[in-house]
Amino acid sequence: MTRLLRFLLILILILAGLAVAAPMLIPAETFRDRIASETSSALGREVVLAGDMRLSILPRVEISAGDVSIANADGFGDQPMAEMSQLRVGVKLIPLFSRSVEVEEFVLVDPVIRLASNRRGNNWTFRSGDGSEAQPAAGPGFERRPGALPFEASFGDVRVENATILYSGNGQNRQISGLNARLTLPSLDDAAGLTGALSADGEQLTFNAELGSVRGLFEGAETPLSLQVGGNLMRASFDGVIREGSDIVLAGAIDSAIPSLRDLAAFAGSALPPGEQLQRFAASGDLVASAERIDLDSAEVRLDDISGSGTLDIALTGPRPRITGALTVPALNITPYLPEQSTGGSGGESGNGGGLPPWSETPIDLTGLGVIDADLDLAVGLFEYGEIDVSDVDLDVVIENSRLDARLRRFGLYEGTGAVRVVANNRNRRPSFRVVANLDGLDALPFLDAAAGFDRLSGRGGMDLDLRASGDSQAAIMRSLAGSGQFGFRDGAITGINLAETIRNVNSFFNAAPAGEAETSSEDESQAETGDQAQTDFSSLNGSFTITGGRATTEDLAMLSPLLRVAGNGWLNMGEQALDLRMRPRLVASIEGQGGAADLRGLEIPVRIRGSFNDVSVGVDTDAVGRALLGSALSNALGGDGEAQSPEDALRQGLLDALGLGNRDDEPAGDEEPSEQREVDPAEQLLRGLFGNRSSDDDNGDGPD
Repeated sequence: MTRLLRFLLILILILAGLAVAAPMLIPAETFRDRIASETSSALGREVVLAGDMRLSILPRVEISAGDVSIANADGFGDQPMAEMSQLRVGVKLIPLFSRSVEVEEFVLVDPVIRLASNRRGNNWTFRSGDGSEAQPAAGPGFERRPGALPFEASFGDVRVENATILYSGNGQNRQISGLNARLTLPSLDDAAGLTGALSADGEQLTFNAELGSVRGLFEGAETPLSLQVGGNLMRASFDGVIREGSDIVLAGAIDSAIPSLRDLAAFAGSALPPGEQLQRFAASGDLVASAERIDLDSAEVRLDDISGSGTLDIALTGPRPRITGALTVPALNITPYLPEQSTGGSGGESGNGGGLPPWSETPIDLTGLGVIDADLDLAVGLFEYGEIDVSDVDLDVVIENSRLDARLRRFGLYEGTGAVRVVANNRNRRPSFRVVANLDGLDALPFLDAAAGFDRLSGRGGMDLDLRASGDSQAAIMRSLAGSGQFGFRDGAITGINLAETIRNVNSFFNAAPAGEAETSSEDESQAETGDQAQTDFSSLNGSFTITGGRATTEDLAMLSPLLRVAGNGWLNMGEQALDLRMRPRLVASIEGQGGAADLRGLEIPVRIRGSFNDVSVGVDTDAVGRALLGSALSNALGGDGEAQSPEDALRQGLLDALGLGNRDDEPAGDEEPSEQREVDPAEQLLRGLFGNRSSDDDNGDGPD
């Protein structure tokens, strides 16, 4: 026994001596060339070990190599795909005999990895030694299954020091530098940790991960997992598990925040259009995620000052991510996200910048519609668009292959209700749009004031619209408007003009002025009764219109009131922000009590409303009056009663006819002199004012010089 123990001890000492001496007895070039040859054959690329090498077996198998490089693929330049200043690997020897791997050290120092892609492929797909592309193993890819790790392993000092990763391709050049990472893994059954930091294109980022068990991950058991990412661009955390099963499915709580979406988008190479919005973003909730789908329940989402809650599901298997879900949003103000408009009115100079500004020529970028597909139901408490406030909105948004279809199925709008559909299509070279709206019970004054800065109409009513347009700016869209619509309002007023008073004033102008004064009167005396205090009340206001090339035309404008019947026609040019409307008011009752006693029933005085949206003028349509007078006078002069009339008598009769007062029952016929006792007709008074205010018994046919 003593001899046997002595023999074993001598044998161990001899073996140990050989293990220690072997690296010194075997030339380094022997195993250098062998290692380089085997790895080159396995990767299909030349592997060069140019620096010092060291090999030791006891007390552990340890190898270190300097200036290690892996050649690039053909067509991607002469620089190595990967190189490092030093590689060190140390593995305990004795545990290897019991199928246990204990890595005490694995260190990469100053590694540089160059990744590139072009139309022919990429440089990170390795080929086998015969030049053929390495094929994946048959059957499914990675699958978690029991018995996947039938051995023991532990890792001690596993580090990457000062790594650099370069990428070029698709018109981009990206760089990760200063990557330092450390892995801790006491055993395959204990928790593993990974910590590190890096600089990506100048942006600092830290990361920290902890996995409950590497064996559990590979063999399909439920495995705890926590992740934290931090930096100037974003902050995110996940705390949950990898669910039991063959596939990797994460389930847990997520919390993320992005200080500036603009900075993140610029970092990702997709800079957003200029603006001050799209900054802060945050999302939190219960996450279930796999390679095919991400579900976020009890979600809290915030974008700038907009917040919402609900559920979101993201499918990742189609040509684009597809988002479905339902969100409740207390307040949604989209005004800050619209293109900026110029200040100042469109009609001349605007010293204070008031009024409706010109339509913006700023390009509208709809490329974002092609990033995702979506089907979202939104319940919005208050929706704000410019100065328009819409309450209790039920909004359905569908985005499909660069086409947005938004339906406001129900909402409250200035004490009324309505439904609106908006379509924005960016599938073609020129974006196109459609708006279909049904609005009812609106309070017209605040709605029109908020929508278009128009504060001249009050009342209750609604409108139906079906409009189409195309263009890549607000101005182009307004110039291309086409479609039709109708409107109706009741129990309201038009502010800025008193049509009944206008009729009386025109009568007074012609009736009161002597001949000489009538010719030299100021034009203001024949203008409509206008001003901020003037208004025309109505019981109903209705009409329809068609739009072509941004110009809306109406032929059936009708307004009813206790005093008036008003018909009208004209146009509004939405692209040029101009209008020209002709109103034909006719009194149907006496205006006694409104400033005069004359009975002017049946009298019709055309009124013209024209100008820019910000500079509207209202006045008597003298062109229409002149044409009517001339036409009627010519008709009478050419023998309306079978006899030729003098120009003076023809003009008098023409004015009577034009104003709807000709052939009155109380007017004498032919050359019969009027009775001295009869009441003078108001129209005759008007004509007398026009022709010099002469009395009947002075009428000798001589007019003023």
